[in-house]
Amino acid sequence: MGSPIHKAAGQAVACAFLFGAVCSAAGAADVQLYGLIGSYAGSIKRSDSIERATVVGSGGLTTSWWGIRGSEDLGDGTKAIFQLEQFFQPDTGGAGRSAADPGGFSRSGWVGIAGRYGQLTVGRHTSPYYISMQMVNPFGASVVFSPLVVQSYVASFSNTVIGDTVWNNVIQYVAPTIGGLSTTIVYAPGEVAGNASVNNAGIHLRYTRGKLSAVLSAQRVRTAAVAPSTGQQAWLAGVAYDAGWARLYASAQATDNAVTDVRSRTWQLGSAVPVTKTGSILVSWARTTVDNPALRVGDHDTAGLGYDYYLSRRTDVYATYLYDHIDGKVKGNSYAVGIRHTF
Repeated sequence: MGSPIHKAAGQAVACAFLFGAVCSAAGAADVQLYGLIGSYAGSIKRSDSIERATVVGSGGLTTSWWGIRGSEDLGDGTKAIFQLEQFFQPDTGGAGRSAADPGGFSRSGWVGIAGRYGQLTVGRHTSPYYISMQMVNPFGASVVFSPLVVQSYVASFSNTVIGDTVWNNVIQYVAPTIGGLSTTIVYAPGEVAGNASVNNAGIHLRYTRGKLSAVLSAQRVRTAAVAPSTGQQAWLAGVAYDAGWARLYASAQATDNAVTDVRSRTWQLGSAVPVTKTGSILVSWARTTVDNPALRVGDHDTAGLGYDYYLSRRTDVYATYLYDHIDGKVKGNSYAVGIRHTF
């Protein structure tokens, strides 16, 4: 979806005006500016919250971000590549997803080499586990409206997955796709002096051919663990199938926290049903069960219902409803309308 900023040295003046040293260093490389901006307005009430909040929020179905990426042909089918992406909050103008994000490129910041043997990059990356999760639920990457994502990653929904959707200090290798199967391997040292065992790692398989997509992801996180836990292992398996009349989704997830023996299991079913040429009904339900030796934790059910309508190839509007209930707590009901635009 990106728009070329320059593809030859003759356009370098305009590029340097926009991005200064970035484009000067890029020389005649192919550099693109791209991103997504979205906002929503609604009323939010989670299961653990008695009070309702009326909000104008940033993101919604997708967190807002912008980025710069580029490549340089090194010959023999090899390229030098880089990517810099920043989350931002259009409702307040703030940088990052929140004040906790780094002030620079909070979504990604990496450089590497790509060629016939795959792609090797180093820096800050979106978690491949999170990317796999987006493929197997109809609400995609939404940290506001996707039942699977909020139960996995959002603290206010009692998240089960330790760590962020973005990892620091990553060495990532993406193997060439063979027969529809792609493989991503990541390793992130914790950079703790004298303790090399504090690190993150993962392997992620994704298969896409015809109407079927399937994922199998496994990760071990140690750098984000909070005592007494020393880390977590997480596994995700899921499928998406285009049946014509609807796109069907299913996933299963398990987590196991070291030392504390806290485990979770999350099941998710969903569908995207086209009702017009450019509009679809989205529906998803997720249930999480937590086994915690220290206390009783009730089942957590979250269900989403939405209608997403594309005004054009780049712009869509939507309405969503989210039901949330943890056993023994009040029920939550949230609803919102929003808009997204890619550039």
